[in-house]
Amino acid sequence: MEVTPSYREANRARLRESLIRAARDLTVSQGWDGVRMVDVAAAVGVSRQTVYNEFHDRAGLAEALAVSEVRRFAQQVRAALFTHGGDVRAAAYAALLLTLDEAARNPLVRAILTSGRGGAEELLPYLTTRSEIVLTEAGGVLVEWAGVHLPDLPAEAIVLAVDSVIRLTVSHIILPLATTAETASSLAEVFVRLLS
Repeated sequence: MEVTPSYREANRARLRESLIRAARDLTVSQGWDGVRMVDVAAAVGVSRQTVYNEFHDRAGLAEALAVSEVRRFAQQVRAALFTHGGDVRAAAYAALLLTLDEAARNPLVRAILTSGRGGAEELLPYLTTRSEIVLTEAGGVLVEWAGVHLPDLPAEAIVLAVDSVIRLTVSHIILPLATTAETASSLAEVFVRLLS
């Protein structure tokens, strides 16, 4: 039996999404270092205390913003993977190219990577030292796809390949050295070889 959220829970979820969207918009327009809780509150039309009640502090808001963005990316990656079925190289290339292109175009990712050193330190770790959300969300999508299309592969091989390609992809997002197409092709080859 499916449980529907209460009216209060549904309203709280909508409020949370609105606050995260406002924080995202502010980060894109002025960088994370310029985002204040009072500005997020004003953008949504609620009190500053409401924002604090929901996220506790700026670090909580940064985490919620990072989680929201990573989950959105992960769903796009899922669609790209499943479009190509069991063709490992084509699926990996499509998912990697989409990720690299989106990261290069995504105004939030650009804002995180180009913010002043002091201001970005709450968001940048979600791509670097605190990247477990990226590993969990993107990794879950890749493991799901592999479970459907590569059921005979050992779980250890899949986990190693998934973890490795995600970490390499994040590295290339932070410090791109080639075109997104060239990088996606190279990383797809790494993924195929790790699964072999």
